[in-house]
Amino acid sequence: MPTPSPSKRLLASIHDVGPGFDRQVEQLCALLDLRLGGPRFAMLVVPDHWGQHPLRQDRPFQAKLRAWSDAGVEMFVHGWFHRDTAEHSGTASFKARHMTAGEGEFLGLDETTALARMTDGKALIEDIIGRPSAGFIAPAWLYGQGAQAALAKAGFALAEDHWKVWNPRGDAVLAKGPVITWASRSTVRTASSIAFAALARQTLSALRTVRIAVHPGDVRKDALLSSIDRTLRHFAKSHRPSAYAEIQEPGVDS
Repeated sequence: MPTPSPSKRLLASIHDVGPGFDRQVEQLCALLDLRLGGPRFAMLVVPDHWGQHPLRQDRPFQAKLRAWSDAGVEMFVHGWFHRDTAEHSGTASFKARHMTAGEGEFLGLDETTALARMTDGKALIEDIIGRPSAGFIAPAWLYGQGAQAALAKAGFALAEDHWKVWNPRGDAVLAKGPVITWASRSTVRTASSIAFAALARQTLSALRTVRIAVHPGDVRKDALLSSIDRTLRHFAKSHRPSAYAEIQEPGVDS
């Protein structure tokens, strides 16, 4: 098996981690652990997914988060509810309608509300895992002006969107390139995401940092799991499975 380049990194993450997706997260953990040679990935934790699965009240799942964190899994704050209840207009309306299924929670929040949810989520998750969180990633990777302003004040070391990873304290871009992810909510989106992953395997190998993100819904479709497995195996040959914390120096991929 080829040895990955020490200068190239593979950043993998499991989104929407919380009590409501316990079984699915366990399944994805097993797959990533196998293909990456250990717990060399991140989890994006939702404190109360859609207001139906409060992490604060689920002690068994808190214990799992602490154990994963102790094993080396990085923990990001991933919104609070994950659900978007704001009214949108203009560009934001297009993003809310076409880029996510009502889950862009931080797209329409004002700065005060966004900052409160960020800091509350940070406090909750850090109390559970007993160490600093890795950063903040908005649900669906969507940030409105209020969320962008709040990020500069929330004290997170890292943030991420579809196209980059950056330090919100000074806006230094730490990695560039599209995140490879999959969609399960419709046949058309599933097919297009599988096609994009195949294209990414052919075209993104030159990037210094490749990002792969999986979601609990992916486990419902064998075709998605097969594509995810193939993509992980492909990039693990050329890119070293790494922690997000390793890209803290600005200009790594610029």
